[in-house]
Amino acid sequence: MADVIADPETDPAATYAVDPARVRALTARVIASGEDGELRTTTPLTGAPLAVLPVSSARDVAVAVDAARVAQQAWALTPVEHRAAVMLRVHDLLLDRQPELLDLVQLESGKARSHAFEEVADCAIVARHYARRAPALLRDTKHVGVLPMLSRAVEHHRPKGVVGIVSPWNYPLTLAVSDTIPALLAGNGVVHRPDSQASLTALAGAEIFAEAGLPDGLLQVVLGPGNPTGQAVVDHADYISFTGSTATGRRVAQSAGRRLVGISLELGGKNTMYVAADANLRRAVDGAVRACFSSAGQLCVSAERLVVHADVYDEFVPRFVERVSRMRLSTGLHWGAEMGSLASAEQKDKVLAHIEDAVSKGARVLTGGRARPDIGPLVVEPTVLEGVTSAMACRDEETFGPLVSVYRVHSDDEAVRLANDTEFGLNASVWTRDVRRGREIAGRIHAGTVNLNEGYAAAWGSVAAPMGGMKSSGLGRRHGREGLMKYTESQNITSQHLVGIAPLAGMSDRAFARGLTAALRVMKAVRMK
Repeated sequence: MADVIADPETDPAATYAVDPARVRALTARVIASGEDGELRTTTPLTGAPLAVLPVSSARDVAVAVDAARVAQQAWALTPVEHRAAVMLRVHDLLLDRQPELLDLVQLESGKARSHAFEEVADCAIVARHYARRAPALLRDTKHVGVLPMLSRAVEHHRPKGVVGIVSPWNYPLTLAVSDTIPALLAGNGVVHRPDSQASLTALAGAEIFAEAGLPDGLLQVVLGPGNPTGQAVVDHADYISFTGSTATGRRVAQSAGRRLVGISLELGGKNTMYVAADANLRRAVDGAVRACFSSAGQLCVSAERLVVHADVYDEFVPRFVERVSRMRLSTGLHWGAEMGSLASAEQKDKVLAHIEDAVSKGARVLTGGRARPDIGPLVVEPTVLEGVTSAMACRDEETFGPLVSVYRVHSDDEAVRLANDTEFGLNASVWTRDVRRGREIAGRIHAGTVNLNEGYAAAWGSVAAPMGGMKSSGLGRRHGREGLMKYTESQNITSQHLVGIAPLAGMSDRAFARGLTAALRVMKAVRMK
């Protein structure tokens, strides 16, 4: 049974309350006519009321997109160095505003404070990285023309216009801010529809952008359900960035396809952590706890399959299970907890259903497996299952909660086959003392990111490199060069000098073809690109 950290606050109602005046200040920037009513949210930490939010109708979303489009025209002409200076101020404000941001993330998502801090740190890292890199990445690029010296090609990077960002509830700050930063730096306006359960955090993020000097109207936040509010963003924006389930991602892709607008999708995962025969087991045990149970497993890149080589299985698994059984659980707004709450009753029900289904079909619970209403109404113990088969839902379906199944394999090849035996391909983790061999194993796993000797944070935090999914885990990438350039249109402007690309006066077509053929052979011989 997991330990409970006592909440130092004596009045839970006061601990989990958000000042109504603060809620009104945050929601004042939302475009909402009131025709679709209002929405009431609760905190998963206690189930207590959290906020009353306005709902943006489809018509309100159209108004928000139009306002962002007007502001974007001037922003696109603003030097990128000025845009970058705004993002560096965002970096500082994120770090300065930690207490409130951590509280809001916890109140809306239920996660432990250390996991809320991951979001603050992530957003600051992204802001700094793109503020430093964007001027060079967006700079006009000269290319060799078809006729060297006579054809001069220049590649320009134009903003898409208005980027629509539709984000889920599990990472309220990261998914509100980290995609907005490169979209704005590229010269776009942004209309963001966060999940209702993540609204206050998203609005606090928008407030930080405004305080950092972002022009009025450029970033719009609209609130409401996926339909009609989220769908309206998809229907009106010039580019769509969506994070969420694979099923919803497919519908977003269909909508965008009908309009021929670009999309990036980060979707579901069924991620594998492989502990090889030569792994450092002490590090692997600690790493597995983080990989499986950070944010209560409500992380698209968390590990739900723990694959262990037979040579170390009987040593690793008991040590891991013992460590998981001692995890510190809490729904308090304080440091020290290793896991918090699930975010909704739906997630709790799904986790418990997966456990019940697996046990009913022969799986064994090595630790956990129970709801913990004594800690919080939506808390489920971190759970480890053994003996999971393809007949059980949790073998192939994404649980998105504190549930991991362990599998014994007898070779690296078998581990790779199991890791790839899924429709998803988002993240994976390989633990071995031989990094060269680990990279070879990682290269055979069909996942957009693979961490060596870390669960997810190494690849996630290395924002200079891309992150995204293969197979049913998505399209496109966030982070890296692509994470910025996807928000741009490349335009080629080529000038031709002295002569045209055609026969000279008096030259026959046949003579022109012979001359160009000879020139092409020379360009190949001198290794011209």
